[in-house]
Amino acid sequence: MERLFAILHVESGTEFWWVAFGLFGQLMFTGRFLVQWIASERARRSVMPVVFWYFSLAGGLILLAYAIYRRDPVFILGQSLGVFIYLRNLVLIHREARENGLG
Repeated sequence: MERLFAILHVESGTEFWWVAFGLFGQLMFTGRFLVQWIASERARRSVMPVVFWYFSLAGGLILLAYAIYRRDPVFILGQSLGVFIYLRNLVLIHREARENGLG
């Protein structure tokens, strides 16, 4: 376990779990690109599926929590703006669906 801590530059079990949490957030964030790519390939045109925004929001919130834990103001600012944008896109998507009787 000490070797793993050294590789990840952590000094405690708590820090280890925060790094694991941050890595999971990054995986969610990266997953959104895979979802978008697969959807576009299937449609044979560029598309942005709704799940892209859910992956973005989940990954962004997890990374924001991790950035706050790390007290990284640059990372916090970047993720805060992103989370707002992802949430706003979901609100607009759901509003449009409701207005069109789809949701």
